[in-house]
Amino acid sequence: MKARRGKTLSQVDLALWRQVACSVTPLPGRLPIEPEPAPIPVARPAVQATTQAFLVAAGAKQSPPSPPPLAPLENRLRTQLRRGQLGVEAVIDLHGMRQDEAHLALNAFLRREQGRGTRIALVVTGKGGAGTPLFGEERGVLRRVVPHWLRLPDLRPLVVGFEEAQLRHGGSGALYVRLRRTREPGR
Repeated sequence: MKARRGKTLSQVDLALWRQVACSVTPLPGRLPIEPEPAPIPVARPAVQATTQAFLVAAGAKQSPPSPPPLAPLENRLRTQLRRGQLGVEAVIDLHGMRQDEAHLALNAFLRREQGRGTRIALVVTGKGGAGTPLFGEERGVLRRVVPHWLRLPDLRPLVVGFEEAQLRHGGSGALYVRLRRTREPGR
């Protein structure tokens, strides 16, 4: 049997289709759609066993759990930062670094601070200098890419959420990053 896009279905696919087709009831007034008959292998139980093994294997290959979603800083936490009741516990300044250096430094910094139990970290990216558009220099490259890095799967287990810092902490050239607590063994 040929699929819609011209691909020939394998014996496993045909057997799977037959199982699905037998399990549904057609709508009133419609005839069930049967695939074109394919040469049936001599050992029919082997095809069913192959199909069942395929289904079991497909169920066993579950995708890894998705990283937890990012959450904005809570209003209470934001207010405490604004009033100075809660201080930033760790700071990293990425000024003057290339993107690859900054990415490695940010990754190591966040892992180290999470291990120390840091709750709020400040990541200073800078606002970027005025570049000349003729040579393709962009203003504030790190300022734009650091939020993307914080959303990547390798940092999501470390980061609860992030947002732009208050003006006294750097404004649009810095980010508050709330770190996830580490789980202690035995808990």
